[in-house]
Amino acid sequence: MPPPPGSEALSLTAADGTPLAGLHVPGATSGTAFVVAHGFCGSFAHRRVDRVLRGLSHHGGVVAFDQRGHGRSGGLSTLAHREPLDLEAAAAWARGQGYGRVVTVGFSMGSAVALRHGALLGGHRGRPVGDQAGVDAVVSVSGTAFWYYRGTPPMKWLHRAVGTVTGRAYLRARLGTRVDPRPWPAPPPMTPTASAARIVEQGIPLLVVHGDQDPFFPLDHPAALQRAAPGSQAWIEPGFGHAEGAIDTGLIDRIGAWGAADA
Repeated sequence: MPPPPGSEALSLTAADGTPLAGLHVPGATSGTAFVVAHGFCGSFAHRRVDRVLRGLSHHGGVVAFDQRGHGRSGGLSTLAHREPLDLEAAAAWARGQGYGRVVTVGFSMGSAVALRHGALLGGHRGRPVGDQAGVDAVVSVSGTAFWYYRGTPPMKWLHRAVGTVTGRAYLRARLGTRVDPRPWPAPPPMTPTASAARIVEQGIPLLVVHGDQDPFFPLDHPAALQRAAPGSQAWIEPGFGHAEGAIDTGLIDRIGAWGAADA
């Protein structure tokens, strides 16, 4: 579908050299940039993600990007392991354009990316540190709290898909997602709960948004994230399903208002 009016295509590069396709939507002149990390098998060109970008643009500029292994970006998906480098490239671009406030918003797998980015590369109290862009707030939408979770039918299917040759071939051919066949290193990446804890320890505001009808991750996931990160906020939304495909315009608007509140 056509990109939002006034938007511009971006060519970004992650710190490990992975080329990334991105999009900038100027939006409202609030001084806030929302940097959006889509879910697994997503893209900023998808209608469901485009709707999020348009809604957030009422509250600030929006920077979106195809995570590695997705859409027009290069590389292979590592399921939130190396993707924080992708988010950092987009956040750094936003800072370079003069946005004084950067808010990361991650959906599903992108939630784990936003949490790990905020913990590892977010900077202290949302301010840039050295070569790191820094973030001023983090929003996790429909995110997992636990690695290797297989407690629901969609997650059982997903693990079978990414863990087999035929499954990865299906993801590549039918869903346009290229998954790295190599397993995670040992020990595995910092968990979402540990990442959430580190974010609030740095003084960075954290909002956890989750639906009570999420078919992927039940309510013990947002509960664990908030328990690990005292001082974070949690919105448990009645009737909300999962991520970009189920979010309504009212909730998008509320997230945008929360993110731009201190601008």
